[in-house]
Amino acid sequence: MPMVTMTQACETAPMTQSRATPSVRRRRVGAQLRRWREGMGVPSGDAARAMGWSQARFSRVERGYYRIGRDEVYDLCGKLDVDDPKGVEEVARVAEEPTNKGWWAPYAAKVSEAYLDFVELEAEAETIRIQHPKVVPGLVQAPGYVREMHSSARSNDPESLIAIRLARQEVLSRAKFHGLVPESAFHARFESGPALMRDQLRKLLDASEMSNVTIQILPLTAHPSYGSNGAMTILTFRHPWTPVASVDNPMGGSHTYDPEQVAYLEAEFDNIASAALPVDKSRDLLNKYLEGLHK
Repeated sequence: MPMVTMTQACETAPMTQSRATPSVRRRRVGAQLRRWREGMGVPSGDAARAMGWSQARFSRVERGYYRIGRDEVYDLCGKLDVDDPKGVEEVARVAEEPTNKGWWAPYAAKVSEAYLDFVELEAEAETIRIQHPKVVPGLVQAPGYVREMHSSARSNDPESLIAIRLARQEVLSRAKFHGLVPESAFHARFESGPALMRDQLRKLLDASEMSNVTIQILPLTAHPSYGSNGAMTILTFRHPWTPVASVDNPMGGSHTYDPEQVAYLEAEFDNIASAALPVDKSRDLLNKYLEGLHK
């Protein structure tokens, strides 16, 4: 059966001091090893014996509770006859990396495990697709907009959330990004005045000029059914990692590796994108809003 993982991905969840679950890095390594083993039709008990491990240890490796080293990844994959040199090399690389690696490590005690897991997944993504029905997606939010979005957040440390949101945007220097932005977001009114929205429009226009960024505006004239089911993010990665999809909800949201669920959300994203304005017309509309705010 395919691995399914559903965890909260809420920025405003209570703070955590220590992990109650394995790191996302270890879970992904274990899950990929399990996919290879099951694909080769090898029972877990046979694989454990081939490695000289107990069944309990092998199970914990596949579930991410027990660390497996680089050499052990190569050894296990050799015993499983995995014919995927690049995939094995990638899994071995990730298995060897420390779990606290990344710019997000200093925030580990300030936000939820699930949010940090999502941040780590996002930072490793090769492509990122985001749709939000009401606000500008976080990865293309201007600093003032970010602060406004967190001004009423139910968090003990909104400044950390703001810092993380802005730091996450560095991924746009590497990953391909496709954002679907609702035109209705440009009608928001903020106490700080129209300057905030001007900065946000410029941010979107600047992002739209990047070769790896696609910005489409979902117009006010689009049927309300498009995007009405909530925000979503779809992440894809280098081989052999499986895609991940995240869906927001009032409790913070969830992310899944399940192929059928991911495929369903990919189709939903494409459906919304088909109702959005093309890239050039989206840029024209952004310019019109920017000019209107200057009047």
